[in-house]
Amino acid sequence: MKESKSLLALALVVILAVTALSGCSNKIDTSEFESSTKTESSTQTENSTSTDSTEESSEEAPKLVYADGTVLRMATGYNSSKTGLFFDAEVAGEGITLADGNTYHAGDLKPTWVEVENVLHVVFEDKYQGNSSTKEFEYWKERLTDVDMLSGTASTLTEYGEAGSIVNIAEYLDMMPNFKAYLDANPIVRLSITGNTDTGAIYFSPYFDGVNDIEKMPLMRTDWVVKLLDGEGEFTAEQSHDLAAAVYEPYMPTSGKVDIDVVNLEGTAVETITKDYDAAGNIVDTMNKALASGKVDGVAAVNMLREYIDKAYNGYYGTTRSNLFCGQNAAWDADELVALLRCVVANSYTLNGTDTIQGLFTREEANLQRRSDMFRFCGTLFGVRGLESRQDYLYVGADGLLHDARQEEDTYIALERMNAMVQEGLISKAFVDMSDEKTQTYLENDLGFMHYDYNQTQTLYNATALQEGEKYMAVMVPVARWFDGTDPNGVYMRFTESWRSVKTDGWGISKPGVGDDQDKLYAALALIDFAYSPEGQILMSYGPDAFIKTNDDGSYVTFNFNGTEMPVIADATYAELWEKASGNYTNYARQYLGSTLSFVKSQAFEYQCTHEVGREGAGYISTAIALGTIHHPELALAENPWYTSMPTVLPTTTVESDTINSYTDLAQKFSTAKGAENVMVDIIVKGLTIEGFSSAAEAVQTVSSAYSGLQYLTLKQDAYNRIVAYYTTLN
Repeated sequence: MKESKSLLALALVVILAVTALSGCSNKIDTSEFESSTKTESSTQTENSTSTDSTEESSEEAPKLVYADGTVLRMATGYNSSKTGLFFDAEVAGEGITLADGNTYHAGDLKPTWVEVENVLHVVFEDKYQGNSSTKEFEYWKERLTDVDMLSGTASTLTEYGEAGSIVNIAEYLDMMPNFKAYLDANPIVRLSITGNTDTGAIYFSPYFDGVNDIEKMPLMRTDWVVKLLDGEGEFTAEQSHDLAAAVYEPYMPTSGKVDIDVVNLEGTAVETITKDYDAAGNIVDTMNKALASGKVDGVAAVNMLREYIDKAYNGYYGTTRSNLFCGQNAAWDADELVALLRCVVANSYTLNGTDTIQGLFTREEANLQRRSDMFRFCGTLFGVRGLESRQDYLYVGADGLLHDARQEEDTYIALERMNAMVQEGLISKAFVDMSDEKTQTYLENDLGFMHYDYNQTQTLYNATALQEGEKYMAVMVPVARWFDGTDPNGVYMRFTESWRSVKTDGWGISKPGVGDDQDKLYAALALIDFAYSPEGQILMSYGPDAFIKTNDDGSYVTFNFNGTEMPVIADATYAELWEKASGNYTNYARQYLGSTLSFVKSQAFEYQCTHEVGREGAGYISTAIALGTIHHPELALAENPWYTSMPTVLPTTTVESDTINSYTDLAQKFSTAKGAENVMVDIIVKGLTIEGFSSAAEAVQTVSSAYSGLQYLTLKQDAYNRIVAYYTTLN
């Protein structure tokens, strides 16, 4: 790949020279230099497509032409003032020199956006208030004349687009060859962002934090599992706690056999193993009966679990029993996890030398945005769909109809199981009390065992918080009973709903802001189109070429990532990533480079920054997905509708949106925003004791009737029917 900056500069020089010679005012015609850079590029980013059709298009095709130096007022960023297009004082301080050799100050554009200015010949003006997309749009919605582009949630941008306040990008797709090519190659994306099926309207540019890959996964102190479960003979310890009184009851069978497909230990093939409950019983049932007869200490509990693993799996795991949880051939389920958590919590003296270990925790125990990961993990543990939906709590059932997890009894039964774990002390006290504890402090002090989160950011603590021999690693998705419609009794398998697709945030163009100024409109459209070009996708993930490793001829040094050659980051970039962001790629990219704020974020950069322990666990999961032992939603209308990924947005009309917005209890009681309220989190903490939620049946009735859930679902179903009908016209 040729170095894009020099090519773009050369193309722009030619363009500007031509306009000057013709006596015209300087105008930027993006089609002139787009084709120049694309024809030189051989490296394609993930899910990008060939742009040959652009080069062969008619000379009469409409083009985005706008005045050189057009100003775009940008109310765009990602959740805080540190992650906008411009440096703030907290990040820049009195001046910060980056790996490109340039020094930046508060108020300066970040490197990615300096490059965008150079490429598109626009000028960015900072209007960003440093908010989340929800709050940013809330701030600007009554003053849209003051901004040209702004952040917002997909649903809100679509709603205001239908009301005439956000530009319909679809009207200009013929002028946006890169964006159009991306949508043509990924029709499920088009389905997910279409705001009106009569017009095919699109009101925001979609944001992808990776595409068609697992997102969140269980993470575990695997060195503790090894210490408890592996080896010959019985487990011994000088001191341990007694297990708490049993509250949690078995989820998996107590008799019979269950066959599970796993990847073999070498990661080369699939093999079937058997959970033999006739031979071993159910480990939770066994522990509960022992507790009913008297006290059970941590040592006895570990030996119960060891014996169970040997018998239930007929010696399959040998003396490396930890592989049930941590190996490539892991096959653990919710009951086995509860048994393990009991062992971990009761053996703190052995594991960390103190009298306390917290079992399950969340990244930030006082932040609802992160606390919500506990109910998301609940869905994965107990086979409940909709708790990690791309839109509200909706999913497509095997019957082809939409279902709302908030209106299904299985959801509340699963949440009550999590509350049983709270009552046994298996979920962190800080989660219950909403104390200000975080992953880093849990790991630094050897106080936390496990949580559910992103692999790259959390496994970095292997380098910064853990000591030699300690290991915090992603582990396999659990086995659960899922009702995918293929068996009325359910199917025991691994399934994750945490699957990367269009995210719920995006950037829109303010219709009152650009007004009748065609230069502003076309420049904003050009920005979106450029972001989806091969060069743009690399820039929005990696930052400018100065942060990428190049060969002597200026081409990128590449590596194979998921079957595609992707650039390697420069050595100085890697060093700076650790110096300034402790190895956290996302924080570094957003705070210092200004990349990954929207559009397409390739996981290729992030992968290079993942700790080796993080790569190990994620590699096991990736192999299992590739070999088909972990199932997931499909970014298409699947043959079995249950596997269809829920679109991020549904094309509700203005009247429908207004009606849905009037169901305030439904939205407010199930929010995942920081500082808000979520009934599901409350049930995990308190059980089914909340007014209107004293039983699973009453909870469903409350949501369906008192919170207008049935009316909500009817409106969403109508919109889904329309988008499916529209989708068929695209193929």
